[in-house]
Amino acid sequence: MMQALHNFAKFFRNQSQEEREHAEKLMKLQNQRGGRIFLQDIRKPERDEWGSGIEALECALQLEKSVNQSLLDMHKLCSDHNDPHMCDFIETHYLDEQVKSIKELADWVTNLRRMGAPQNGMAEYLFSLHQQLRSA
Repeated sequence: MMQALHNFAKFFRNQSQEEREHAEKLMKLQNQRGGRIFLQDIRKPERDEWGSGIEALECALQLEKSVNQSLLDMHKLCSDHNDPHMCDFIETHYLDEQVKSIKELADWVTNLRRMGAPQNGMAEYLFSLHQQLRSA
């Protein structure tokens, strides 16, 4: 079970790094366009412990959906303000990846639930094994 938890942690660490890179890319563009960056505190999640890997994946899925909606809202704002460059930037660098991330997480949640997670530890073990093989 420890190896399974290790691979879940590794999966989320990789996701975190990817999101950090997305934020840095957006800040770089804002600087290039002469904008100012005002960093704000990021609220701590309501939870920082989950009873199972699938619970963590379900929370991540909801967060990805929320980020996607924020990106869609930002795209609409750029469109309303006649900023095709920013619209293209959001489409090219964010929206497609968000949809892929949402699909990947939704597929994992669906498949793990079908296999009986979290009651069936084998389901989370198989997720872990997949992550291990994927990074090999």
